Amino acid sequence: MMTPESKLSKIYHRRFIRTASYRNRVWKILTGVFLNRWVRPKDVVLDLGCGYGEFINNISAAGKWAMDLNPDSLKHLGSEVQFLHQNCSSPWPLASGTLDAIFTSNFFEHLPSKDTLNLTLQEAFRCLKPGGCIIAIGPNIKYLHGEYWDFYDHHIYLTEASLGEAMELEGYEIEVIKPRFLPFTMIKAPEYPMIFLRLYLAFSWLWLIYGKQFLIVARKPIRV
Repeated sequence: MMTPESKLSKIYHRRFIRTASYRNRVWKILTGVFLNRWVRPKDVVLDLGCGYGEFINNISAAGKWAMDLNPDSLKHLGSEVQFLHQNCSSPWPLASGTLDAIFTSNFFEHLPSKDTLNLTLQEAFRCLKPGGCIIAIGPNIKYLHGEYWDFYDHHIYLTEASLGEAMELEGYEIEVIKPRFLPFTMIKAPEYPMIFLRLYLAFSWLWLIYGKQFLIVARKPIRV
């Protein structure tokens, strides 16, 4: 019988290995042009549900952590990244108030329940420094219909409003909330030249046309 970890490994490989090089080029642009406004070079950052490490390998940060249940993630991480191989809803082996930023992309929808999501948000809140932020990107079911269920491991359906509410209930303060940000998926999509991505990020009115993923940035209050 296939274990949850071996199933994850098989899904990741089937879904992402073909486009790994292209995905890395995309994330180099996303981190260097856009997401670096919330992660400074001196920061300590965690990539939650890191996958093959496209974000954490490319972001400029003084301390890098990555968490995933898939053991194969370690093979794709840079030598400077410290890997946490665990369930995200279990206690994290990090001291409270040690992270400046937490990033997660296309991950929360894979969690088995909203209770699991709540526990994960609680651990993230604990580990963030006061004033630290969590950056979340994910498919917005408000703008997706049957497409959302094309992925066998999607469980929770979220919008920017529902995830924002969940974060506020756990004590976060919402700083940025965009219902539409990136297109839905790079899987089975054309591999566009990187100049197209730079233009897309520069002209946010394009997000209103093509964006089907939300962007949320939420902070742990300075005084908790």
